[in-house]
Amino acid sequence: MRNHPVRTYRSEEPLPREEQLAWKLAELAVDPVEVEAEVLDMIVNRVIDNAAVAAASLRRAPVVSARGQAASHPVSTGGAGATVVGLGTGADERTSPEWAAWANGVAVRELDFHDTFLAAEYSHPGDNIPAILAVAQHAGRDGGALVRGIATGYEIQVDLVRAISLHRHKIDHVAHLGPSAAAGIGTLLGLDAAVIFQAIGQALHTTTATRQSRKGEISTWKAHAPAFAGKMAVEAVDRAMRGQTSPTPIYEGEDGVIAWLLDGPEGRYEVPLPERGEPKRGILDTYTKEHSAEYQAQAWIDLARRLGRERPELRDPAAVRSIVLHTSHHTHTVIGSGANDPQKYDPAASRETLDHSIPYIFAVALQDGAWHHADSYAPERAARPDTVELWRRIATAEDAEWTRRYHSTDPAEKAFGGRVEIELADGGRVVDEIAVADAHPLGARPFARADYVRKFEQLADGVLAAPEIARFLDTAQRLPELTAEELAGLTITAEGLPTPPKGLF
Repeated sequence: MRNHPVRTYRSEEPLPREEQLAWKLAELAVDPVEVEAEVLDMIVNRVIDNAAVAAASLRRAPVVSARGQAASHPVSTGGAGATVVGLGTGADERTSPEWAAWANGVAVRELDFHDTFLAAEYSHPGDNIPAILAVAQHAGRDGGALVRGIATGYEIQVDLVRAISLHRHKIDHVAHLGPSAAAGIGTLLGLDAAVIFQAIGQALHTTTATRQSRKGEISTWKAHAPAFAGKMAVEAVDRAMRGQTSPTPIYEGEDGVIAWLLDGPEGRYEVPLPERGEPKRGILDTYTKEHSAEYQAQAWIDLARRLGRERPELRDPAAVRSIVLHTSHHTHTVIGSGANDPQKYDPAASRETLDHSIPYIFAVALQDGAWHHADSYAPERAARPDTVELWRRIATAEDAEWTRRYHSTDPAEKAFGGRVEIELADGGRVVDEIAVADAHPLGARPFARADYVRKFEQLADGVLAAPEIARFLDTAQRLPELTAEELAGLTITAEGLPTPPKGLF
């Protein structure tokens, strides 16, 4: 890896195209390095993971709506079209690739239950897959090409997330997704660097938005935001392939992203990128979720479950005076009491709000000794009086050491948990801590292929027929060998889905 300095340039300052970050990302996309076996194995895992959470969300309103929008658009010219999760693989059930990226992206993101990478910024790199897969199906590419495209998408998103903080300036994290998905599509299609460069610029330009989508009363747009970025990436590639250009330099320009949306004219970044010929291993630094909640909640759920089993008296609010979760700045200010969002303590809050409330999540996991993607968020569960009483006794506090560990570049030291201090009504005290989730690569039970398969089987149970579950798992685990025709089967089909609501289309 080599760090590439990035800063703003005045219009009169020369900045050759080859020195621009978007060009360097494009060069990374066209570098024909072999996908290592370990990376390939993880790509298959994440394809299974995405399908698992998509299956569990097929009947949820945002997914039904997005699926209806996609189904309203016929297959565009120039290809065979792309499949929509839940629907069949026939020509009459496919849609244009940008709309498949939209519908499938919403399905993958709806339950906040797939992979994550946290550094200077945070992200869900699995959001790259729906857009890249949709283009692969439409353009008739095979499994090997899809694997190469996904490896690029993950690498670029991880590298941008390592270096450039968006949330510090209240910009939503999907601003890193547009460029990574566009670059991944470029690799998939074998486009040249000049075309990918223009696609990256256009994708970034159209996917910068504020973080209000993840603040206060969080709406259903939270699931749509990455899907929109994927859709924009597909359209940006199409425009670039037609010879159309984009704002340049998109990152470094005097009125560009850094100057006006991020650190300003004095901003400086060091973006790490693989050298030419160096394998793209970014996906190996990402981690999935065992529980359907914001990633910073994963370790806390595991700790709360354990404490509830070991000390059942903690489940009774009458026995607890206060609970303080000492944790990183990010956890405290995004999903903790440091966000200053009263909605995080509101039993009538939306599911999207509750999965970004660590006080709520810790209370329910402590009382139930378990976590379920639907039951744990049910309105009747959130409104249970003893839960509300316990929930409102839980607060977070930033701890400098946990913040330092959150930002550490040493994998053995990096942590997403913290220390809990519980003051009991009888004057006693309980103190415990956890650094990483049980499913994390350094956790108590790191996820492996069998865990991804089990997650898919559990979430698809009751949604997909047993033969369809077996068929998809067989197809996904043969991903590198799939022909273009077989790639159409890299989807899931369900029966009895709700009728989408009517809209404009």
